[in-house]
Formats: sequence, structure tokens, C-alpha cells
Amino acid sequence: MLDRRAFLSFCSALGIGFTAPSRVVLASTEKVGTPMPQNSSSTQTAKGRTSRVIAFDIYGTVIDPQGMSEHLKKAFGEQAREATRLWREKQVEFSFRRALMRKYVNFDVCTAQALDYVSARLGVNLGDDDKRALLSLYLRLPAFSDVKTAFESLKHDGYMLVALTNGTEKSVRILLEQAGLIQYLEAIISTDTIQTFKPNPAVYEHLVRSVKRPKDNVWLVSSNAWDVIGAKAYGLKTAWLRRDPASIFDPWEFSPDLMIDSLEKLRDGLHQQEMT
Repeated sequence: MLDRRAFLSFCSALGIGFTAPSRVVLASTEKVGTPMPQNSSSTQTAKGRTSRVIAFDIYGTVIDPQGMSEHLKKAFGEQAREATRLWREKQVEFSFRRALMRKYVNFDVCTAQALDYVSARLGVNLGDDDKRALLSLYLRLPAFSDVKTAFESLKHDGYMLVALTNGTEKSVRILLEQAGLIQYLEAIISTDTIQTFKPNPAVYEHLVRSVKRPKDNVWLVSSNAWDVIGAKAYGLKTAWLRRDPASIFDPWEFSPDLMIDSLEKLRDGLHQQEMT
């Protein structure tokens, strides 16, 4: 039987690491029938951006799961940081295992089961009311400080922005609304619709089908190397957001097209890609 660390190493070796909401209509931003000026490269580039999609991972890329640390202090005391780290680790691990086993439950269930694990592992008895309160707070995690500025500049340039998430549409909508980011996104594309998790290739196929764009017009931006590898293996353009300077990208045959340490650098990176 694999212990936790052995299992995570196994998952790393495999490269393993949301539905467009009913109220959101995915629509092309291209103006059909408008002639393209023949002698203006800048106009052509701007026009081209309207057909390009940037899909953002949510947990760890846009929203900071480490924001739970302060809320966990009451129950876990000095173990709050460890509880936060372990909760996120097990949440991801549980989704990997369920995708591999084809025993799907949604991400909210994985999150609740991961909290139960953390409680047992660290020897902290959480009552039902405590669990409900913590899970409610998980829906109010903060956004990273660089997100809003990045979204504003990318929208100004004409890119279509969407969320691609393992989370349920309902939970991610709450997160993005309370973070003041929902207005920048055309859709929340959740893996819950197809009942699996990233990095299953079916997820990235679902993204392409949802936005109605060819693969080479779709970017995936994620802080999770396994997510970037999954998208790149499927054929998407990718940007790895290296939020932790100590992080090392998995040395596979798949590499990101861009590597950035802040979302505020994404716009310039994309522009440089367009010029090559």
C-alpha cells in the first residue's frame, strides 16, 4: 500500500497533479463580414486577439487556498498552516484518484472528505457545525492580488477570458463573485459537466468544444504544473504561473509556452508570442 508521499510521487510520475454556467452564453467576438485592413499589422494583431481564448485555472491560480490558514487557527492552533497545506494536497489527490478510478464525486465532496482526513490526521475533532463553517469559508477564499489588474488589461486587449476549473460551477461562481472578478469572465467551464477532473484530456476537449475555437487559439493559464502538462499534451497553448519561486516544472517532454511569476506579466508574454 502506498503512503501519502509515495502516492504523490506516483501521481507526479504520471503527470497527474468548469461547465459553462446556464446563465452564461458563449459567443464569438468576431465581427462577421468586416473587412480586414491589408496594411496594418497592429490592427490585424488586435483583430486576432478577439478570436483567442484564455482559460484560467481557479484554485491556486486565481484564488488562493492558503487564505484558509487564518480561519483554521481557531480549531488547529499552531497546526493551522500544516492543516491548510494538507487540506489542499488531499483535495487534489482525491480528485486524481477518483478520475483514475472513474468513481466520480464533485469537487465539493472531495473538499469535504479532505477536511475529514486533515481532522483525523492532525488529531483535531471537528463537529458538524465546525465543518460546515469551514466549508462555507472555503467559498470565500481571497483572490491573488495580481488577478484583477491582469484581467482588466487582457479584456481591454480583446481576449476572451473563461474559467476552467475542477470546482463546481455553483461554488466557483460564489468565489468569483465575492472576489469581484466574475464580470471579467465569459464563462465558468467546470469539469463537473463531464464528471471527471483535470488533467484528463476530456477536460481540455470540453474547453475547446465549449468556446468553439481551434486548439491553437486557446491558452490555458495555471499555477499547477500537472494542469499545464495536461493541456499541452492535448495541444493547447499554455502558460505556467510560478507563484512559488521554489517550484520546479516537472521535467517531462511537455513544456509551457510561457513561464511567468505574476499574472501581470501575462499580457506582455502573450504579445511577445504573437510577434514570433
